[in-house]
Formats: sequence, structure tokens, C-alpha cells
Amino acid sequence: MSEIHKSSFKFLKDLAKNNNREWFKAQKDKYQEANDNAKMFLAGVEAELNKIDQIEKKKLFRIYRDVRFSKDKTPYNTSFRMSLGREGHFRRGGYFLKVQPGGQSMVGGGFYNPSPSDLKLIRSHIATDSKPLRKISSSKKFKDTFGALMGEKVKTAPKGYDKAHPDIDLLRHKSIYVFREFSDAAVMRPDFIKEVVKTYKNIQPFFAYMTDILTHDLDGVPLYK
Repeated sequence: MSEIHKSSFKFLKDLAKNNNREWFKAQKDKYQEANDNAKMFLAGVEAELNKIDQIEKKKLFRIYRDVRFSKDKTPYNTSFRMSLGREGHFRRGGYFLKVQPGGQSMVGGGFYNPSPSDLKLIRSHIATDSKPLRKISSSKKFKDTFGALMGEKVKTAPKGYDKAHPDIDLLRHKSIYVFREFSDAAVMRPDFIKEVVKTYKNIQPFFAYMTDILTHDLDGVPLYK
């Protein structure tokens, strides 16, 4: 079964201490081994996830940072970041995985910066009836796994909504997602991939609800055929 190698984790730890081009160039072989390991792990996750979902595409993000508009000029990301996109209009949402030493590894998914039309539809459905989403996010399994819904929010109220709206806590979301953090020891265990897929499985009710509201208007009429 796919797993994160100790050597890959060590490479990321060493990179965090030596985030410069000279060191990286001298360690290029170790980087390649770690990157190949990350690709293998991602492929394993995709294979397991396809047993409970349908994945359209997967991606291992580049380790090279775009520093053009950043105050932080360190050239490399000190984590392996991965994403898996669900297939088609009727499986909305995406999964995310980050492997980073120092207890900063995380597994989650959701809707990052949805399009204006999708965000408008999400808010319209929530404002009409928030009970389904609140039921999902208050379930024991959901709370034990993720705690609560997360995501960037507007400061007061989105345009067209009163800040005194009873569901303003949900309506303020610009992105809406969940994640679960993992210790370094948990990432190093051979069965980490099982915990990743288990975490993704616990996102399914949230994805099912979000898919439904993003593929139907407020009258329940399908938006796609």
C-alpha cells in the first residue's frame, strides 16, 4: 500500500531549514525521490478514493513558489500539496491533501473561491433553508472529524443580505470547506492512506448536499442534463 516515506519527510524538514537554490540544487536527487514518492502516494489515494467516489483529475502542486508578488522570497514550498477533482457537473467539490512536517499536514476538501454564479446559488439555497447544511455540520461524525465548517468570509454581510439574517454565519462564507490536521507520527504510519480516505468519506454528506444545491434552482429544477 502507498505510504509517505521517512526519507521524503526528512527532505521536507531539511528544505525548511535550507530554503535556498544552492542547497536545493545539491539535493536535487533527494527531491526527485521525494517527489516521486508523493506522486505514488497520490495515485494510491486516487485508487482508493475511486472506490467511494469518481475522480476526474489529480494534481501534485509544484514545489517551486511564485515569489513575484510575495514579500516572502523563499523559492520553495516546504510541503507536498495535492488535489483531486470530482467528476462532472453532478459531483461538485474537490479534495485536498498537504504533507508538511511540524504537525502541519492536513486532509480536507470543499469549495475554494467558487465562481460568482455558484456562490450566489449557494447563498440563495442557504437563505431559503439552512437546515440541511446545519444538520450535516452538526452531526457527531462531522464534528469529531472536522470540528466545523471553515472558509474565508466577508466582514459583515454579503450584498443583498441583512447582517441580522438568522443564517448570516453561513451566508458570510466566500469559500466553504473542511479539513482535518494530522501529526507527523500519524503521517508516518503505514496506514495513513486509510485515514486519508476515511476522512474523505466523512466529507461525502457535505459534498452530496452541495452538489444538489449547485445543480438545481430554488424550485428543484435541474440546471444540467
